[in-house]
Amino acid sequence: MSKTSLEIDRDIAAQAAVILGTATLRDTIDAALHEIVNARRRLELVALLSEPGRFDFDAVEGAWDVPHGTAD
Repeated sequence: MSKTSLEIDRDIAAQAAVILGTATLRDTIDAALHEIVNARRRLELVALLSEPGRFDFDAVEGAWDVPHGTAD
């Protein structure tokens, strides 16, 4: 890791810390960067699965449905 000096908007950092559940500014920045990368990966996966022939959504429709009266 490298050490970097930068100016941070403390108000937005505090809001991000609440959302991310982080306690320190460093943890907040690290978590926010990870969230950005993971969000992009999720979007790329959705785009990939949305390509014709990539995934049969009809085949899995209802696969996770729990029949009425059987859930704990």
